[in-house]
Amino acid sequence: MEILKTVKEVQKFVQTQKELGKTVGFVPTMGALHEGHLSLIRQSRAACTITVCSIFVNPTQFDDPADLEKYPRPVERDINMLESEDCDALFLPSVEEVYPESLDAGETYDFGFIDKPMEGAHRTGHFDGVAQVVNRLLEIVQPTHLFMGQKDYQQFKIIDRLIELTKRPTQLVMCAIVREEDGLAMSSRNVRLNPDARAKAVTISQTLRQVKAGFGHKSIVELKKWGFEQLERVDGMSVDYFEIVDADTLKNIDEATESQQVIACAAVRVGGIRLIDNILLKVN
Repeated sequence: MEILKTVKEVQKFVQTQKELGKTVGFVPTMGALHEGHLSLIRQSRAACTITVCSIFVNPTQFDDPADLEKYPRPVERDINMLESEDCDALFLPSVEEVYPESLDAGETYDFGFIDKPMEGAHRTGHFDGVAQVVNRLLEIVQPTHLFMGQKDYQQFKIIDRLIELTKRPTQLVMCAIVREEDGLAMSSRNVRLNPDARAKAVTISQTLRQVKAGFGHKSIVELKKWGFEQLERVDGMSVDYFEIVDADTLKNIDEATESQQVIACAAVRVGGIRLIDNILLKVN
């Protein structure tokens, strides 16, 4: 696996591959890799000739400096994991390489409503930072395909809109959530859960599955209320939100028949660690 630390290196690598007629899949990460990330690498390798992964802990998408400071950075372990999956190249830049002083980083995008609810309402400036770094990474790597996970569903919708706004030729691919055996969605934050919090965290996916089982039998209002209360009642857990929304617009709905696709999304703090998860309730 090639380890590339500068913009010039990664651009030369990608351009060479494209000149050979190869497709380039890109998996952007912030490191602390787990099976969920590796599943993206595998899907990229299955769909594209060459796979590039990036590890970059982006400071502009953290609204809490303490959260940025605590974010795990096991780089050597991550490199070993990528090599075991036959990833072709790792882009491992510094902050200065991604955001040089000469870069005009002030550009913002009009995402309409989709950056306003849920994560947007609870993490001020988060999606501005996400859009900034993904746009910059796409500008650098210029992949033919971009692979992102469903777990960060609202983020996926933001990037889908970003690609549309910037008219990039990159094809965005959503990959299914990878879960632990007990159902907990895999996340780099899971390693920060103590044993008690880890045992309680599985309630999130259990609640989402039960909401899906009740979808079509109970009203949206009832399901949202039940889901919120089910999570909030667990000692040591607090709910930022539990929403059931149109999966395309992310707007609230009152009836299941209002939308062709419906998704339930949750953000919960467990032992002080913030976890998100979702489940598609209705797919067209």
